[in-house]
Amino acid sequence: MIVNGKEIILQKEISLKVFLEKKGYDLARIAVEKNGIIVEKNSFETEKLCCSDKIEIVSFVGGG
Repeated sequence: MIVNGKEIILQKEISLKVFLEKKGYDLARIAVEKNGIIVEKNSFETEKLCCSDKIEIVSFVGGG
């Protein structure tokens, strides 16, 4: 699987939510694109990841 341009090896299929939590992402402050399609936040738990997926994760940060 490719995440933000880096290869990550998946041992087994995993939900997007579990993957993001294991990687330490704040689910309220990110947007995720899977294979070119935006994943709605309410689908993170049911969206499954596999080794052929390409994921882009964008974090929102405050500032001013």
